[in-house]
Amino acid sequence: MAFRTIIADPMLRLLVAAVVLAAVLPIPSAQSASAQTIANVGIFVLFLLNGMRVSRSEIGRGLLNWRFILPMVLWVFGAMALAGLGLSKLLAIGLPPLVAVGFLYLGVLPSTVQSATSYTTLADGNVGLSVISAALLNILGVFVSVPIFLLLGGTGEGAVGMETIERIALILLLPFVTGQLVQGWTSGWVARHKSRVVWLDRLVIALAVYVAFSGAVEQGIWGKLDPAAWGLIAVGIALFLAVGNAGAWLVSGALRLPRRDRIAFLFAGAQKSAAVGVPLATILFAREEAGFIVLPLLLYHFFQLVLAAPLASRLASPHLRDDACYTEPTTRS
Repeated sequence: MAFRTIIADPMLRLLVAAVVLAAVLPIPSAQSASAQTIANVGIFVLFLLNGMRVSRSEIGRGLLNWRFILPMVLWVFGAMALAGLGLSKLLAIGLPPLVAVGFLYLGVLPSTVQSATSYTTLADGNVGLSVISAALLNILGVFVSVPIFLLLGGTGEGAVGMETIERIALILLLPFVTGQLVQGWTSGWVARHKSRVVWLDRLVIALAVYVAFSGAVEQGIWGKLDPAAWGLIAVGIALFLAVGNAGAWLVSGALRLPRRDRIAFLFAGAQKSAAVGVPLATILFAREEAGFIVLPLLLYHFFQLVLAAPLASRLASPHLRDDACYTEPTTRS
């Protein structure tokens, strides 16, 4: 079931295709600036559409549920960021610096929206809370992921200066805020073209992956990562998956959340967004660095789906409901 779910995921198929294309036909260095410009235009449009889609009323409702949202924010941008920092330090002994710092970068990213919500639905969790919390985390991530990354010392081998901050503001923040401001006039158009908008999202993210990974291929990623290094990366991904999933479940239990809310907390708290992480990396880092840094994110994105599908099915099983931590809704209108 897990394999069928992964193969059926259009976003994952596009990401794999982008990596394979970059491996066999990378963008030549002479065309890298033009390719990056095209990717940046696509990212601008992507975040403009995100601003149009996320309802301000949903943001308000999510903020009111502070008992869920506040611990979720602290978990995603606090505990997971520190876990990423620890792994980056631990794995630095056997990995190129840019790949090691990729684990810190992975740690500071927000949750997914689509897959976290999909698996919450499969597991019979609180879908509405999952949608709102994942959307809020993505919005917050645009503002806080980079500052947290820099605060924890994650500059890679390059410097992040005012020019980079200006690019982030221009390509990510400006279109998102603009989308929020105009969504009263554009919501109907977005709703009518929902499927096309979703495919545009996927294609822009795949393009950003292609541009970033082309840079890594041009810099000789296959020669810089021997089998031992790939083994260390696999260990790092496995540890981060364990921390993310087990930690989110235990934290939600310690908060005594209802079971359906715990499921929403689990999938929103353990997953990481390639939709935010890859475009942000292509802006934050030089092209020849970005491909190395997003490598842990791309692998984590794949394996979080490998784990999430059977986990959601198991959580949906009625015999696994523990009355001590499961609260049935008292009334339904």
